[in-house]
Amino acid sequence: MADKFLKKIIAQNQDDLRVISALCSESTIKQSEIKFLKENKIFLISLERENKENKNSKEKINSILKFEFIEESKSKNIDQNDKENFLELLAIESYKKESNYEIILLFSNNAIINLFCEIIDCTLEDIKK
Repeated sequence: MADKFLKKIIAQNQDDLRVISALCSESTIKQSEIKFLKENKIFLISLERENKENKNSKEKINSILKFEFIEESKSKNIDQNDKENFLELLAIESYKKESNYEIILLFSNNAIINLFCEIIDCTLEDIKK
């Protein structure tokens, strides 16, 4: 009877990004659902996360994690040819280096994705599948 609503959380600084990191920790990501649109400077991840907003629920939520204004992306310990691989997102960290930011996506098995940008602009948006 009570329809659940879809959430949209926007991060524009390092503190906001920590909130998104907490909500996305332990999320499952199919490697083929990670996209870097270099011409548009957008980095997208489709993920399945636990509903941490409701502590009593073990419900899974499908969400899109979108980073904008990304100049460059690098990965480590991720086989680019294995599109069926599943990754577990552990945390999202960010560091300021001079006038730029480095956003680090930490996965299980020592897999890492580094994103480089001038500003932090990240959106976590729940979707229906």
